[in-house]
Amino acid sequence: MQFTFLDNVIEQSEDRIRASKLVRAEEEYLADHFPSFPILPGVLMIEVLAQAARKLLESKGLERFVLGEVKALKYGSMVRPGETLEVDVELLGAAEPDGWKFRGKGALSGGEHDGETVLSGRFTMRPVRETPTV
Repeated sequence: MQFTFLDNVIEQSEDRIRASKLVRAEEEYLADHFPSFPILPGVLMIEVLAQAARKLLESKGLERFVLGEVKALKYGSMVRPGETLEVDVELLGAAEPDGWKFRGKGALSGGEHDGETVLSGRFTMRPVRETPTV
C-alpha cells in the first residue's frame, strides 16, 4: 500500500527540496487523533519529510528508499486541519552502508501561525530490503 502526503513541490535543487502538505479536515486519521482536538500525528509529519527526501533521491535516479533512522528530532507547533505543513529537506551525504543522510525541518505556512516551527531533525533513508525467499 502506498500513500502520498506531499501535495506540492515548491522548489527543488540537486541537494534540497521544499514541499507542502495541506491537512484537510476530512482526512481519516484525524477522527482518532484526537476526536475533540484533531492534529496531524507526529509520525505523519516525519512521513512528509521522508516522502520529500524520497522524491529528491528519485530525481538522482535512486529508487525504492524508505526511512531508516531518525535522530535529534524536535517537535514544535501542532498542525491542525486547514493548515499547511511546509518542509525543507537537505541531502547531507552518504550514510553507511548504502543509505543517505538528511536534515529536515517543517513549519506552518500561511494563516495566523505562519512560520512557526513544527519539527526539525536529522534522518537517514535506506534502500528497501528484499525479503529472502525460502
